[in-house]
Amino acid sequence: MDLFGHSWAALRAAVAALPDEDFARPSGCAGWLVRDLVCHLIVDAQDVLITLVTPADAEPTRDAVTYWEVSSTPPTGDDPLDALTVRLAAAYEDPSLLKFHLDDLGSAAGRAAGLADPQARVGTRGEVLTAGDFLSAYVLEWTLHHLDLVAHVPGAAQPPGAGLARSRELLEAITGVVFPASLSDRDVLLVGTGRRAPTDAERAALGTAAATLPFVIG
Repeated sequence: MDLFGHSWAALRAAVAALPDEDFARPSGCAGWLVRDLVCHLIVDAQDVLITLVTPADAEPTRDAVTYWEVSSTPPTGDDPLDALTVRLAAAYEDPSLLKFHLDDLGSAAGRAAGLADPQARVGTRGEVLTAGDFLSAYVLEWTLHHLDLVAHVPGAAQPPGAGLARSRELLEAITGVVFPASLSDRDVLLVGTGRRAPTDAERAALGTAAATLPFVIG
């Protein structure tokens, strides 16, 4: 749960540090500019807040690993919800408004996470998890989107090393693939989730696992 707070704070700080002109750059998410990604993070913060105040009595049906669904089809940005995010982001017009809204909701989500009982059961997406597993799952969300945020922003702060390492662990557990040690945590996440194509050397190191890429996590 500490890693959730650390990863989330680092991502929000990276957004806060962006000059206004960087909001018009492409992000690492297909079809989204940086401003669209930041708008999505606002929705994510709302999801965290809603889930943490949605108690459940049933036994957990998912954990930090099985929370995620995996497909092999990368998003194109044409999904109706993706398109809605683009329209919402454009409605903000001034990047400072996006920053303010993310800081407002994001700070609240961070505080709620810090106060949550990790063993408490919560409901989301029709499933039941412990709050600890829900927040642990979101370390992967924050880390991947931090990579998306800075994909085309030279000099921007990268995700924390601990978040990258934990996200690699989660990706390997989710997919059942142990990536070669020669690939850094950052490269495993980028290549493994299809955010970039593997180099020839990486493809050789991956061996037969290269044919299973990408793993689209959602």
